Amino acid sequence: MAIYYDQPIGKVRLLIADLDESAPILTDEHITGYLDLNDSSVHRAAADALDAIATTESLLSKAIRTQDLATDGPKVATDLRKRAAQLRAKADADDAAAKDEPFFEIVPFASSFRPEGAEYRW
Repeated sequence: MAIYYDQPIGKVRLLIADLDESAPILTDEHITGYLDLNDSSVHRAAADALDAIATTESLLSKAIRTQDLATDGPKVATDLRKRAAQLRAKADADDAAAKDEPFFEIVPFASSFRPEGAEYRW
């Protein structure tokens, strides 16, 4: 499966560092679901994906220490949630900047042309 970084799914994969084409962390269907839930906002979808990965990490990977190996699932989950918060802040900043941009909109007029204040004649 090739990852196309010019497509929204590829952009989400890039933001969550899911770059292994042979063994992706999330399927395209999962990422599409996150995009749908967030009105196609790539940053918000990536934040939700990281939250889901963090939840899975917390549930599956406990803090384990053996003779020469140590894993700390809750710490990894905390780091993932911090990154998700950064992505949400970026999305909020992008939304605020988009509201400040000037815009131009064409408004269609009514189909009947008559002088203003004239009575309708049916």
